[in-house]
Amino acid sequence: MKVSLIMSTFGRLDEVVEFVRSLAHLDHDDFELIIVDQNPDERVRLACEAEPVRFTLHYLRSPLVKGLSRGRNLGIAQASGDVLCFPDDDCLYPPDLIGKVLRRFDETGADILCGRAATPDGRSINGRFEKTAQGVTLRNVFTTQIEWVVFFKRRVFDAIGGYDEDIGVGASTPWQSCEGPDITIRALRAGYSVHYDPDLNARHPEFDTRNPNEASRAKGRRYARGMGHVIRKHGYGLMFLANYLVRPFGGACIALAKANFARAAYYLNVALGRAEGYAGVCLDSTRRQPGRTIFKSEA
Repeated sequence: MKVSLIMSTFGRLDEVVEFVRSLAHLDHDDFELIIVDQNPDERVRLACEAEPVRFTLHYLRSPLVKGLSRGRNLGIAQASGDVLCFPDDDCLYPPDLIGKVLRRFDETGADILCGRAATPDGRSINGRFEKTAQGVTLRNVFTTQIEWVVFFKRRVFDAIGGYDEDIGVGASTPWQSCEGPDITIRALRAGYSVHYDPDLNARHPEFDTRNPNEASRAKGRRYARGMGHVIRKHGYGLMFLANYLVRPFGGACIALAKANFARAAYYLNVALGRAEGYAGVCLDSTRRQPGRTIFKSEA
């Protein structure tokens, strides 16, 4: 099967080039990379064109389109693969990942496969993930995936549409994460089969929650709002939300007991952000104004 890797990028260059170089080592040859560049200049294109790649590389420059979900949707429209995935612009795929994914599709018969973020030695990072392979359900959808390690059969997007452009990093709303669980929930309710396997993992810089600075605390709150919004959007009750408030409150209490005030503040921001997202409100000045941007490719 042909695989389309769709990378929406903004503000990064070296990491994108490193990802492009890493694809030379993939254990699967039938793939294409589609870079959707939302930067105001062409540094990404020039740097990528200088690389001696042996695969199909499409470059779409779209500086008037901002937001990760919008960029991914734009890339989907250009994709020709049977399987779609959406690597972050600062992640790396291990050489054997695509081969594993295609074998799991055959073994499970799933329409969507989900994995996790991990260090090279297998330690999970940047989220809480289930430890065993299992079917993804409406109950475990938030602990069985991270957006850039999810692989979709193309027919899923053809049937249910692309990402919700009001959710995700760079969206013109306060809901700055969880576009992945949102689309997976929609797929589950449409009857598609989703499978999680922790053996499907990839690399990413680790988000520091041990000594987070002010920017990290603000980021945690923005991302948490996205989760709260998705929980509310899909009709989960307050008891379901409570499970995702107890953990950060508990983390804050433990951090306070250890006099780690920065970490306690981070966890409190996560809890507050999830509550804000569920309530549909923002209590600080980081709120983005709602609105949509019409796609306009300048490729």
